[in-house]
Amino acid sequence: MCPYFGSLIVLKGETPRGMVAHVLLIETNDGLVLVDTGFGLGDIAEPSRLGGGFERVARPALDPAETAIEQVKKLGFSPSDVRHILPTHLDLDHAGGLPDFPDASVHIFGAELDAVTARATLNEKNRYRPAHFAHNPKWVRHEVSGERWNGFEAVRDLEGLPPEILLVPTKGHTRGHVAVAVDDGRGFMLHAGDAYFHHAEMDPERPRCPVGLRIFQRAVAMDDVSRQRNSERLRLLAKEGNVRVFSAHDPLELDRMREAS
Repeated sequence: MCPYFGSLIVLKGETPRGMVAHVLLIETNDGLVLVDTGFGLGDIAEPSRLGGGFERVARPALDPAETAIEQVKKLGFSPSDVRHILPTHLDLDHAGGLPDFPDASVHIFGAELDAVTARATLNEKNRYRPAHFAHNPKWVRHEVSGERWNGFEAVRDLEGLPPEILLVPTKGHTRGHVAVAVDDGRGFMLHAGDAYFHHAEMDPERPRCPVGLRIFQRAVAMDDVSRQRNSERLRLLAKEGNVRVFSAHDPLELDRMREAS
């Protein structure tokens, strides 16, 4: 297996704070793999399904040209070439594009799938939008089975995927949040999703985060103790320099990854 990695897609759902939704597209010998989907065409056509509160606060730039499906087409692929989707979690800004790829297998950590099914708290009712799952995604449920990766638990040998791709549980932001590790031939990159939000949180000497983002992360976390613990572990991993760690919403990290790809 000799996959090609490197297409970094930004969905410019930019807020006044300059955030982005960082989606990773991986070309393998057996089709495309999408890490997160950002917003979908249905969200563009009917923004109200995202929830009025999210719209007012985030003010996403809902441009159909910036959806994952349209950017896949722009790269010369067909949407049906996307065989697998690996969401870091199923918040509306990460899973909104799932309906645009109805035939893809959606690999998800068991705790996250359970959370979406139950929607047990007000927080989870707001963050998981039923319209994103009404097409009955082809869920592929995964659990930790004793595998390790750089000190983290890991899910290896994902069905239908090359061994260079694995899930790394990083619960906290949601109950079943994962990071996605990809070996692109130059070492591992790690899409950390919402395990942290700002590049300065990974500063090895003086980690910090803008006050507004720090408050937001605490407010929406399902397990803030675990979130902070995993952020610290990711910082140590990034400090070692063997893994390129990036989050879902930091535009500076997106630029760095594009330049390096």
